[in-house]
Amino acid sequence: MSAPTIYILYNADASIMGKLSYGYKKLTNKDKEKPTCAACDITHGGLSLDETSQWKAAKAELVESGAVREVKQFHRDELDAEGLQFPMVLAQDEGSGLRSVMSSEELATFKGDPQVFMQSIRQKLEGSKGAS
Repeated sequence: MSAPTIYILYNADASIMGKLSYGYKKLTNKDKEKPTCAACDITHGGLSLDETSQWKAAKAELVESGAVREVKQFHRDELDAEGLQFPMVLAQDEGSGLRSVMSSEELATFKGDPQVFMQSIRQKLEGSKGAS
């Protein structure tokens, strides 16, 4: 079985207004246990428009190790995805449908750390191989 593609879905929009809105929400959010977008924290370190070097390295390692085929990242306004709770991570094995592998609550537990995310996603994907 080949490695799955994972999809990281952000709780933010890609437009200029979306970025401004996200920045405002991020700066005014008082609940540190429920970040505005835990996926954004993992990949962009908070308010940066660029991916962090730690995330780039973690993403490359996931692909190069064969844990995943590809990592794709999407904002809310780049998808037609009603009923999803953003942010979240989905996985898709070749020839099958999408499945949820991480919720917004779980992403929040990583506190923006790409290495912790990478370890967790590997465990989840390895566990799902054994269950297939």
